[in-house]
Amino acid sequence: MSLIKSISGIRGTIGGQQGEGLSAIDIVKFTTAYAAFMRSHSDGKSNVIVVGRDARISGDMVDKLVCGALMSMGFDVVNIGLATTPTTEIAVTEEKACGGIILTASHNPKQWNALKLLNERGEFLNDAEGKEVLRLAESGEYEFADVDSLGKLYRNETYNRKHIDKVLSLPLVDCDAISKAGFTVAVDAVNSVGGIIIPQLLRALGVSNIVELNCEATGHFAHTPEPIPENLTQISELMRDGKADVGFVVDPDVDRLAIVMENGEMFVEEYTLVAVADYVLSHTPGNTVSNLSSSRALRDVTSAHAGCEYEAAAVGEVNVVAKMKDTGAVIGGEGNGGVIYPECHYGRDALVGVALFLSLLAKSGKKVSELKAGYPAYAIAKNKIQLTPELDVDAILEAVKGKFAGEKITDIDGVKIDFADSWVHLRKSNTEPIIRIYSEAHTMEEAEALAAKIKEVIAEVAR
Repeated sequence: MSLIKSISGIRGTIGGQQGEGLSAIDIVKFTTAYAAFMRSHSDGKSNVIVVGRDARISGDMVDKLVCGALMSMGFDVVNIGLATTPTTEIAVTEEKACGGIILTASHNPKQWNALKLLNERGEFLNDAEGKEVLRLAESGEYEFADVDSLGKLYRNETYNRKHIDKVLSLPLVDCDAISKAGFTVAVDAVNSVGGIIIPQLLRALGVSNIVELNCEATGHFAHTPEPIPENLTQISELMRDGKADVGFVVDPDVDRLAIVMENGEMFVEEYTLVAVADYVLSHTPGNTVSNLSSSRALRDVTSAHAGCEYEAAAVGEVNVVAKMKDTGAVIGGEGNGGVIYPECHYGRDALVGVALFLSLLAKSGKKVSELKAGYPAYAIAKNKIQLTPELDVDAILEAVKGKFAGEKITDIDGVKIDFADSWVHLRKSNTEPIIRIYSEAHTMEEAEALAAKIKEVIAEVAR
């Protein structure tokens, strides 16, 4: 069993003993600690917390525990039912709530669930705020409401439509162009909430030909839910048969978007943000931001637009959002297919990604593969090393820094080494007991060779 407490929220496997997985007691403990934090840190103008969830098998159970725990702390709960992460973020601001909890373990397999914690802006808590919630959970320094002060439960399942309407209202979303293009679009929603909202969005955008794969929101994931190539063989085979112009794949909470080209090949998750950013910058020049583990292609595309600058942030949506606000970025996100478009809201949003990409595709008159060919060519290798008790992560990172002291090194989040034509980034995962090794070069062979070189250094340190 696993329980991971981090900047990304409280994430764990369902079942097991208290403290070893995401047991019922752990769910209530962390929910009440979050409620206590919100009580002491909000401005008091709202007593409402929004709750939304993905379609995981454990979702209904976790939902009931979370809502009950919040009510026991005196908060009114607006439960929006089966909803994406970005939908829940939007609902927080629309309800003028003081916070929100998203019940989803994102790309993790079905045995996992999580509490993702939001502030009054519908954005994730920062590192200091998250640590205070964890401290309160362990100390229990709060009181439950008395019987006359218990919160109330309200249900509002209109937010899927509100989210879609918000996307449709974006000036750069061109429904007329999309409708006239007559696209056939394939969708793989891994049998979670994307199966509800993505087809609805496509129809609203003017797409009449939709091929739905795994769009029943049962929580029985049809394949490993992370939208990476090895998990997307079904939609890839369908695309190779010429049955659609473009394929969209989302993770269980729909904040990541992967695109499949008309020939069945991957557009590559990294290029979701690159393509959308290029489209946005061509109409509204400005700055861009992605995290340290994202492709250099965004930097290259940004610099190709006059007066536009790129900056990198530490990994994590909250860090990217903070850097976007600091730099006034008009578009940003993460290389895992996470598009953040402030014109809509400050959160990774696959619906925004779908709408902007289809607008770009329709106006370009090109095939998806032709669009991809126009962007700088890079390949990212994603490797990992399983953490064991004897591995000293800090010592490993210091050793790597020493080995490559003559190169440009960034250590705001793990260690990133920039070479002339490539880079490598090592960091301890926030969501899994692993060290992630991201490496990028102009070819996958070069990227993998760079990762192998770094693994050798780590092996030396471990010995």
